[in-house]
Amino acid sequence: MSRFERFLTVWVGLCIVAGVGLGHLFPTAFQAIGAAEIARVNLPVAGLIWLMIVPMLMKVDFGAMRAVSRHWRGIGVTLFVNWAVKPFSMAALGAIFVGWLFRPYLPADQIDSYVAGLILLAAAPCTAMVFVWSNLTRGEPNFTLSQVAVNDAIMIVAFAPIVGLLLGLSAITVPWETLLLSVGLYIVVPVVLAQLLRKALLRRGGEAELQRVLARIGPVSLTALLATLVLLFGFQGEQILSQPAIIAMLAVPILIQVYLNAGLAYLLNRATGEAHCVAGPSALIGASNFFELAVAAAISLFGFSSGAALATVVGVLVEVPVMLTVVAIVNRSRGWYERGAAVRRVAVTESGAPLSR
Repeated sequence: MSRFERFLTVWVGLCIVAGVGLGHLFPTAFQAIGAAEIARVNLPVAGLIWLMIVPMLMKVDFGAMRAVSRHWRGIGVTLFVNWAVKPFSMAALGAIFVGWLFRPYLPADQIDSYVAGLILLAAAPCTAMVFVWSNLTRGEPNFTLSQVAVNDAIMIVAFAPIVGLLLGLSAITVPWETLLLSVGLYIVVPVVLAQLLRKALLRRGGEAELQRVLARIGPVSLTALLATLVLLFGFQGEQILSQPAIIAMLAVPILIQVYLNAGLAYLLNRATGEAHCVAGPSALIGASNFFELAVAAAISLFGFSSGAALATVVGVLVEVPVMLTVVAIVNRSRGWYERGAAVRRVAVTESGAPLSR
């Protein structure tokens, strides 16, 4: 990792502080930026997300996508964690912490709303920032893109039924415009743009030219990530400063959920023999959340000032710093991971080489 990447946690912390402070000092300016949206998708944030993920998507070789099928173990593990574990584990954690342990310290009329917000947060896997996390773990880019595409397809049909089941609603109003526009802005358009740039660079100077440009624009992604944090925390600065104790309590189940699901995905990939370059992004996709959709759904169902909306905002607060710790754990445990018996056995089977002792 570059020196800039090694200190990314420090930069993230400074940007969170800066965002909260600037949002408190200049609320009108941040309200104006926050109002620049279509179907509750903020356009300035979408632009920054493009800058984040386009360089990563330029690494994707669609000619090699057929090889992703050999990573069926990682795809299966991620789908299992995302759709069979994460929403239900969050519902259980919300009931334990918000509905029981912290109940005496929270507004009684918002308990159910807080739990609903946590469920909305966990029911939609992340679609954009996982490209950043995957890149930081040197993850397989073709796998990451394929997994995100599969999750998006499932989310369109499964988000409403899962949330409706867990919230006990006979029908849930899904902000379909937000969901479809987000998929278009965060996946379809960046993929098309990145592939056009990739083909142009390969025509101009081959693989060497592509790698030279990728090395030059690499810092742009992380800079865009930091700028996105300043905006996101600037938008929510007042809520964060006015309710710090409630935010701390809501953060507890979110923190546990991230580490629980990331750890489960990572260990299942190791047990099934999946390569580390797939297990890393699989764990990160299994733990991260599509907070743009969660916030929009919470506001649509419960209102802007509801406990559900606040709970999804806490998800934004927790997401980036915690995911950076997961990235660090995945990177530092690579040697341990690759010593796993199943990982070595599958690697030998696929390579045809004898198993060394």
